[in-house]
Amino acid sequence: MKKSGEVELKSPTTFLSWNVNGIRAVMKKGFLEFLEREGPDVICVQEIKAKPEQVEELFWPAEYRRFWNAAEKPGYSGTAIFSRLDPIRVTNGIGKKIHDREGRVVTAEFDRFFLVNCYTPNSQRELTRLDYRQTWDRAFRNYLKQLDNEKPVILCGDLNVAHQEIDLARPKENRGNSGFTDQERSGFSALLKAGFVDTFRSLEPSGEHYTWWTYRAGAREKNIGWRIDYWCVSKKLLHKVKRSWIMPDVMGSDHCPIGLELDLRKEGQ
Repeated sequence: MKKSGEVELKSPTTFLSWNVNGIRAVMKKGFLEFLEREGPDVICVQEIKAKPEQVEELFWPAEYRRFWNAAEKPGYSGTAIFSRLDPIRVTNGIGKKIHDREGRVVTAEFDRFFLVNCYTPNSQRELTRLDYRQTWDRAFRNYLKQLDNEKPVILCGDLNVAHQEIDLARPKENRGNSGFTDQERSGFSALLKAGFVDTFRSLEPSGEHYTWWTYRAGAREKNIGWRIDYWCVSKKLLHKVKRSWIMPDVMGSDHCPIGLELDLRKEGQ
């Protein structure tokens, strides 16, 4: 019999992540139809901009359990996990009050891994939150390392950084801008050095693959974008990764969904 929180022994298990830029807005743009069509085992969403009670009265597929972490500030930030799989437990935040008021992290613990859904703070146009962003990066990295000491971690979300020049269309013009400062890029490098792997980049060495486009000047049609949404895994899970991909043709937000397939069967099965 399957224990609570134990993933069904099937391969692959499919995960999706999407910064929806407002769950109520994207619901009007075909989100539930997308969910039905793709049928992921788990989908993590960021920037929900809503309280659960503002959307729970809408129709939801019965097979998906829903776990919300809304920001204290109305209409701002927030994250959620919708899962066919039964977690052992779900926690909100990273255990630091200074960081946990904006609904930026939901963690679901399963039998063999932690799933962490994150919406990283933006440094803002004039870098007014860059100092806070660096504090966040350190605290969040320590949180992930603590989890990883217990069991492997699957991390997803809008991490608000293009790590390398290959990860945005115009690196020279954007150097030093929010999302492409040396400090933010170093923060992501530190995450990788701490034992995590950027799954998409581990499988795809070429450029021109982006997950976010400004609404201005037809950027999406011209593919002038940034790759700032990620699936990362503990190194010990890397051999379980079967696929990591981007879905640029899915509309409804200024971000597009990203996917991950893992073989989560126990060794020898």
